[in-house]
Amino acid sequence: MARHVRKLAEGLVRGGVEVHVLARGGGRLAAVEDRHGVTVHRVREPEFPKDDLDAFVRWVDAMNDDMRAAGAALGDALSFDLVHSHDWLVAGAARKLARRFSCPWLVTVHATEHGRHQGWVKKHPQKHIHGVERRMVRAADRVITCSHYMRGHVAEVFGIDEARITVVPNGVDPEDLQPVANLPRLRARYAAPEEKLVLLVGRLVYEKGFHLALDALPGVIERVGGVRFLVAGSGTAERDLRAQARKLGLLEHGEFLGWIDDAMLHSLYAMSDLCVIPSLYEPFGLVALEAMASGCPCIVADTGGLREVVPGGERVGLRFRARDPESLAERVETLLTDDELRSRLVAEASEHILSFDWADVARQTAEVYAELLRAGQPAA
Repeated sequence: MARHVRKLAEGLVRGGVEVHVLARGGGRLAAVEDRHGVTVHRVREPEFPKDDLDAFVRWVDAMNDDMRAAGAALGDALSFDLVHSHDWLVAGAARKLARRFSCPWLVTVHATEHGRHQGWVKKHPQKHIHGVERRMVRAADRVITCSHYMRGHVAEVFGIDEARITVVPNGVDPEDLQPVANLPRLRARYAAPEEKLVLLVGRLVYEKGFHLALDALPGVIERVGGVRFLVAGSGTAERDLRAQARKLGLLEHGEFLGWIDDAMLHSLYAMSDLCVIPSLYEPFGLVALEAMASGCPCIVADTGGLREVVPGGERVGLRFRARDPESLAERVETLLTDDELRSRLVAEASEHILSFDWADVARQTAEVYAELLRAGQPAA
């Protein structure tokens, strides 16, 4: 979401829109800073609570109070035309600011609590977050989602008309995906030249489906041979995934890297033979897009927004039956043993990614701004 806001804001500025971004980080970074033409205003940030969900909810409420106060002072001086917020974390501040300035309120929904938890939102804090999302979507003047799948999902889960939802996909900029200088040396740390390297990357949470990939790997390693894997990322499921890998005898064939920075992520894409995205719930599929932009073929679950990022027909990547480790194992084995197929997918993906351009994302978003301003709809 941070990358989306940054690239969108920069694209809007290039299109002639004056953009001010309210963000976390006050105290550690400059309170106000010009970033590529975007004016970033950083509100104060209390210490982030760890492993305490009730404290986290209170922290979010406090952040919204701080953002509302900072936004009110800023808006009184600048007279904003529109408020655009992203997901539930800043919904309270955004709604109050739109009301204060009598201007339209646009919300981009990147994911939902309902989707992340497979519909189980009856307990705290999932119930609280789901409620915030429902009120946010219903009160906003317009909603943007990153895929047609999410458009239908948001309309159904929150009971709103799809006509109020505009689809604007995420983008990718290959120039941002620069690996480290000595890529062969880095790759040699994890795999021998003749070995194939399989990458899993993302938040280590249940809905990302990494447990399915681990279940698929033993058969692939046995049948193909010379296969190594890397799991990059951290999250609440990390301990369980490590235990699963140990039980399956996988740890001698790969490793968990934990949290990694962008330079390392971009290097992993560039040096891996295959990237697997086995998600149970996926609003869009940015990892697949970044992998393809880095020249790394990918296999994705046949679900959600991944269907729009990786179309069927084995053109730019392969899809497997969602939630089916055997289907995934078969696709991984196919791709790792067919050099011609892998080369063709990489070549076709290099063309496919051109349709996910941040300049187009900014242009389409600016068109939504213009429609709202013509309608003159203030937030409810």
